[in-house]
Amino acid sequence: MSKIEARLSELGLTLPEATAPIANYVPFTVTGTTVYISGQVPRKDGKIFPVGQVGDAVSVQDAQAAAKNCMLSILAQAKAAAGGDLDRIARVLRVTGYVNSAPGFGDQPAVINGASDLAVEVFGEAGRHARSAVGVAALPGGAAVEVEAILELRAAG
Repeated sequence: MSKIEARLSELGLTLPEATAPIANYVPFTVTGTTVYISGQVPRKDGKIFPVGQVGDAVSVQDAQAAAKNCMLSILAQAKAAAGGDLDRIARVLRVTGYVNSAPGFGDQPAVINGASDLAVEVFGEAGRHARSAVGVAALPGGAAVEVEAILELRAAG
């Protein structure tokens, strides 16, 4: 078991299966030592959950949990990108979070903290990253949150 997977286990977390894209794109690309992870939406039992606008149908707390779920999906994609070895992730460089926001809702940073906090819990200082938290009118499938990331890889081996 990798150190990162052991850390996830200590936190009581397991990685989901890396999901296949639902449209004409790939779940990640790798160039040099940089991995670009496509946007991940929160899932429960294989379905997008929660759905709805944060600040209306979805609470900030539920949206934070959804952002954390998105980060777990990012790690699942990162594992695939790193040839099955999460210990190859050297650093989280950037996280961009999109929040399906009710009119007037302005606490997107608190929502995306769910993803950012998990990155730091798992990777320590290497999990600290640049970030944007953006409010949007809608997300695919009505998802409350979507998160994408850019990671740095160590050389294989």
